[in-house]
Amino acid sequence: MRKSLIAVAIGAALTVAACSDKDATQQVNETVQTEQAQNSAFNESNPFYAESTLPYNAPDFTQIKFEHYMPAFEAGMDEHAKEIEAIASNSEAPTFENTIVAMERAGALLNRVASVFYNVAGSNGNDDTRALQSELAPKMAAHSDNISLNPELFARVKAVYDNREELDGEALRLVEDTYKGFVRAGAQLNEEAKGKIREINSEVSSLTTEFQRNLMALAKENMIVVDDKAQLAGLSDAEIQQLAAAATSVGHDGKYAISITNTTRQPILSSLENRELRQRIWEASAYRGTGNTETDNRPLVKRLAQLRAEKAQLLGYDSWGDYVLENSMAGNPEAAQEMLRKLVPAVVSNVEAEKAEIQAMIDREGGDFEVQPWDWAYYAEKVRAEKYALDSEEVKKYFEFNRVVEDGVFFAMKELFGITFEQRDDIPTYGDNIRVYEVKDIDGETLGLFYGDWFTRDGKRGGAWMSSFVSQSNLLDKKPVVLNNQNIKLAAEGPTFLSFDEVSTMFHEMGHGLHGMFSDVMYPSLAGTSVSRDYVEFPSTFQEDWMLNEKVLNNFAKHYETGEQMPKELLDKVLAAKNFNMGYDTLEYIASALLDFEYHTLSPEAAASIEDVAAFETAALERNGVAVDAVPPRYKSTFFAHVFAGGYSAGYYAYMWSEILAADAFKYMQEQGGLTLENGQKFRDTILSKGNSKDPMQQYIDFRGQEPTGEALLERRGLTTPKID
Repeated sequence: MRKSLIAVAIGAALTVAACSDKDATQQVNETVQTEQAQNSAFNESNPFYAESTLPYNAPDFTQIKFEHYMPAFEAGMDEHAKEIEAIASNSEAPTFENTIVAMERAGALLNRVASVFYNVAGSNGNDDTRALQSELAPKMAAHSDNISLNPELFARVKAVYDNREELDGEALRLVEDTYKGFVRAGAQLNEEAKGKIREINSEVSSLTTEFQRNLMALAKENMIVVDDKAQLAGLSDAEIQQLAAAATSVGHDGKYAISITNTTRQPILSSLENRELRQRIWEASAYRGTGNTETDNRPLVKRLAQLRAEKAQLLGYDSWGDYVLENSMAGNPEAAQEMLRKLVPAVVSNVEAEKAEIQAMIDREGGDFEVQPWDWAYYAEKVRAEKYALDSEEVKKYFEFNRVVEDGVFFAMKELFGITFEQRDDIPTYGDNIRVYEVKDIDGETLGLFYGDWFTRDGKRGGAWMSSFVSQSNLLDKKPVVLNNQNIKLAAEGPTFLSFDEVSTMFHEMGHGLHGMFSDVMYPSLAGTSVSRDYVEFPSTFQEDWMLNEKVLNNFAKHYETGEQMPKELLDKVLAAKNFNMGYDTLEYIASALLDFEYHTLSPEAAASIEDVAAFETAALERNGVAVDAVPPRYKSTFFAHVFAGGYSAGYYAYMWSEILAADAFKYMQEQGGLTLENGQKFRDTILSKGNSKDPMQQYIDFRGQEPTGEALLERRGLTTPKID
């Protein structure tokens, strides 16, 4: 999760920039509108020409066609450039209103088209959208640079910044963030260095887009096609039907297609009895992008590490990690690495204990082999079943999709915040099986719209995330229109059942959604999830634990046929088993987070000297003490989308950092009475409504009364025994 796709794609062009003072804006807009009317490629017939007339400016997908995107992007960049030029060349003395606020108002057209296109490309993409993404990447990077490296514009921003003592609250925060954004973009560099920054930004934009596009290709190249149904022993009839339907959809009638998900570990491995097929699936996952098929991501990994190191050096930082974490809660890579490395001994100890139990199970069943990565999930499930007498397939029967959504997630949000979700079938969407809800506040007033795109489809990128079609802003009088994505496999027929992890993920993404939905700030650049990476995952991780609240569980964990509540005996087993295999889960995450830092704390020379990506990865894991047999990183280098395609480079550690906040906050809330409207309102007022309008740690202190400690995290993960007074 998890930042807006728009922000990732556009960067400073939309998060730092936005309009002109009203007189200048009016003059520019009149000129732009005249030019638009004369431009046959972009006129009133293009649905992006004006704001959507649907509720809350939701995109009208009955009108939007692929051919509308490029003309709207070109017109949007042109209009935005003129607005920015009007601000930069304004003859009046720089003020907060005619410079900073004017920038916040700018770029409306570009924002409209970008917010739709990048969301659709990620959720329902195809060859056309991927080609357009590639074409747009360098153009959008150049557009962003034209703003952030504009010397006249920066001079005005600096003038406002130098006189900021007259400002306070959100206005002061916005000025300081805007100024810092320009400096970090290279506004103070000489022209030669600025030119180099432009070249790097353009290439990085193209390479990250290519990396993401390659992941889609790799998913197809590494699809496993099974001829013999007998090899699928261990799967349910419904799961086998899903695989048969998937095979038919790609031209393999009568066969079974297994798609590779975005992590190294594949969920299907926990059920498959056939060891050879398990190994085949795991190797297809773990070695994708390494040249074993047509698409090779290794050159992109090396080049991106080098380019980021070069950019950091140009900007005066020791490494890309130092540059990225300057604006984080951690502050620098050393602090984040120390946090992770402190956990390693306890985590590895737990892994070794888990491994011993798994090996004992293999030995008891007569397996003459040492546990391998493709064996772990399968035998761990056997150990879990034996240890807790827990049948995962039986548990799923109590996690029927519709009930999880309506009686689980939505119910919990009503209990905690008083909000309700009313389905709006009249609002069009961009694909099948997407639901739109109008979110009503406790007083009946509308907060905004929520799109639930929970099911996997061809053309959707892997994982789960939140983003926005419209971001909240009191300045622009905008209510939020937010989007949650997951990759749940829709049953071929009958009810769709969710795993424990899929239910937890749904609560997590709703946390991101509410961070956008409850945003109540003036300026769009400070709205919603526009906070540091190691804070943005806090409100979402916090929501996960409400899944296990007794009142919430009793409301949604009901048998799909009988409607009976999950028996207490089974529920007790679920709760007892929830931290099972947590050593493995934690180690694979920490290994990836430390691998991220290994790439992004390199000097340009060291990054350029990487010859073998696999060898670099192995050495990095060994150096950090996380190279444990049978437990590979959650993401290996060639498919580490968070850092080589998304916005988490030098930031993957953020999930663990945020979990410290989430665990501490949740424990505190339990001490204050748990699932109550009073607690929810306090969390909303101090955290969810603030966006980036206030320092994140101060937000947390406002809620909690103190900075967080790490004890609750270890308890949450079952890696220590809580102290009893």
